[in-house]
Amino acid sequence: MSDDKSAREPIPEDARIDALEQRLKAAREREEKRNPSESSRKSDANYRAGNRVLADLLGGLIGGALFGWAFDWFVGTSPWGLLVGLFLGIGVAFRNIFRMAGTQSPPSDEG
Repeated sequence: MSDDKSAREPIPEDARIDALEQRLKAAREREEKRNPSESSRKSDANYRAGNRVLADLLGGLIGGALFGWAFDWFVGTSPWGLLVGLFLGIGVAFRNIFRMAGTQSPPSDEG
């Protein structure tokens, strides 16, 4: 082995390498903005699922009450049609929520 000092000295910084590093950093930032991270996708899915549960509950209550009230108005069995309609609407809403919870699969690693 030779004692060549030029082989042991660090290479001085090159402006081209700095420019390349800056371009790579900018490209990575653009890629992260274009493809959101896994945690943001998971929170979006949870938000949509929560909205669906809320819509099912409200739809079941309002729909059941509306059908029960209409049944009472035509048949004249007030308030029994409204009460039965409310309970049926709640039952349908919970059935939909349980179905949705049972069919949810974990997020896949496919991109």
